[in-house]
Amino acid sequence: MKDPTVRGVVHLIEETKTFGQKGFRKRLVVLQQEKGSFTNYIPVEFVKDGCDAVDDLGVGDEIEVTYRLSGRRWQRDEASEAKYFLSAEGLSFRRLSGSGRDEGGRSEGFDPNDAFAEAGDDDVPF
Repeated sequence: MKDPTVRGVVHLIEETKTFGQKGFRKRLVVLQQEKGSFTNYIPVEFVKDGCDAVDDLGVGDEIEVTYRLSGRRWQRDEASEAKYFLSAEGLSFRRLSGSGRDEGGRSEGFDPNDAFAEAGDDDVPF
């Protein structure tokens, strides 16, 4: 099955953040989509080597991101309520228009599963 994609204009690019002793890295890119009478903001997380690939992007670039949804369950202890988190993990991107950098630049060659395999329970980024 083909991974899903989402298109939008880059609204925000955060700095890379590092978590835990093993150095799990993630970087948030927020896409903006105009949906008639409202604006939709879509946060996409790039992890590990994908953090560096985002350096090629600029605010205002129109891009298409290939992503996968990732869910996680977290519970402090058996007596506490379980919390569930959902994120869109950016696997690659393609620039459709924008800053004049390399058009059609792709960010590939990293597997987000590698970063999660390295991360421990103490590396929870929230």
